[in-house]
Amino acid sequence: MKFPDAQSVMQHALALARQGLGHVEPNPQVGAVLVDEDFNLLGAGYHENFGAAHAEVNAIRQAQGRAGDATLYVTLEPCCHTGQTGPCTSAILQAGIRRVVVATADPAAHTAGQGVEELKAAGVAVTVGLLEEEARALIAPFAKLQLKQRPFVHAKWAMSLDGKIATRTGSSQWISNEQSRAVVHELRGRMDAVLVGIGTALADDPLLTARPAGPRTACRVVLDSAARLPLNSQLAQTADSTPVLLVVSNNAAEEKVTQLQARGVEVVQEPSTSSNQAGQAISAAWILEELGRRNFTNLLVEGGAQLLGSFVDEQLVDEFHIFIAPKLIGGVTALSPVGGVGLEQVPQADQLILQSVKLLGNDIYLNGRWNNFYQTDT
Repeated sequence: MKFPDAQSVMQHALALARQGLGHVEPNPQVGAVLVDEDFNLLGAGYHENFGAAHAEVNAIRQAQGRAGDATLYVTLEPCCHTGQTGPCTSAILQAGIRRVVVATADPAAHTAGQGVEELKAAGVAVTVGLLEEEARALIAPFAKLQLKQRPFVHAKWAMSLDGKIATRTGSSQWISNEQSRAVVHELRGRMDAVLVGIGTALADDPLLTARPAGPRTACRVVLDSAARLPLNSQLAQTADSTPVLLVVSNNAAEEKVTQLQARGVEVVQEPSTSSNQAGQAISAAWILEELGRRNFTNLLVEGGAQLLGSFVDEQLVDEFHIFIAPKLIGGVTALSPVGGVGLEQVPQADQLILQSVKLLGNDIYLNGRWNNFYQTDT
C-alpha cells in the first residue's frame, strides 16, 4: 500500500484509532502508521484493548524489522511512562526510528509534552500538529477525564417532528423506529454509565442495557432523591448482574434504601442535599464528579426532560445524539426533550456543530457537539 502524501498517512492512522472505541477506555484511542520515504506502508496498528500493547508497538511489530529508516505517524504523543505497558518512547528508540509525526500532544499530566521532548533529546526529529483538530476531537473523552476529572457527557433523545418526546398522557413507546433504537443500543454498549432521572425510571421501567451487548457494560445510574425506585423494577431486579447506582438525598427513607441495597443496588448520597427539602434536585455537576472519581470516561444521559434540561442549562453536555421521527404529536402539555430553565433569548450563533446526519429508515439521526467544545481544552 502506498499513500499519496503525509496527510493521507495520518488519516489512515486516525481511522485505525477509531477501531478502539469502547475497548480502550479510560485510555485514549490511538493509531500509528510506519512508512518509508516514498510513503509505502511498512506497518500499522492501533490500541486495541485497555492494558494491551499501544498503537506504536503494534505498528513496529507489524513492520518486522523495517522500522529503522521509517517515519512513524501517530495520532497522539507517544507515552514516556510505565503503566499497563512500557513506554512507547522506549519502543520507538529501540526500533531505531529517526522521525516521528504526531497529530496532537497528550493532555495527561504524566505525558504533556514529555514524550516529545524525550524523543527529541535522543536525536529523533519530531513534528506535532498534522490533523490536530481531528485528533483532539477523537481523544475528547480521554482529555475531559484527564483535565476535569469528569466523564464526557453524551445526551440522547428521540422526538417527533414537532419536538415532542411523549404525548400529553405520557405515552412515548415508540417514537423512534427499530433502526434508531439499534443505534441507541450501540451507544449504550460503549458507555461507562447511562443516566436517567427517577421520573423516567418510574414512567418507562427501562432496563437501560445494550442489546446485543457491546464492548462495555454501562453502570445504570438513577437520580432519585427520595429512593422511590420500585423493588420490582427492571433496574432493581437486575442489579446483581448489571450495576445500578442510585443517587439519593439525606431525606431518603432508610428502610427503602436498605431494601434496594439488599437487591444489589449501590446507593450514594449527594452531600449538598443533607439539609435540603425532600425532592430537591440533585446536582448534575456533583454526579459528574462522582462518576469521574470512578474513572468513567463516557456518560450517556437519556432523560427525562428535566434531567436533560439541567445538563443543558449548566452547559454540561459535550455531544448530542438526536433521533427525529416523522410523526406529529401536538399538544400544549406534551413534553419537549429539554426542560430546565432554558434561555431568555434565541442564540445568534449555532450552539450545535453537526458531525453527521444519517437517515435511519424514515428517522433522522443528528450527531454533533457543542460549538464551544472547539474553543476549550476538552
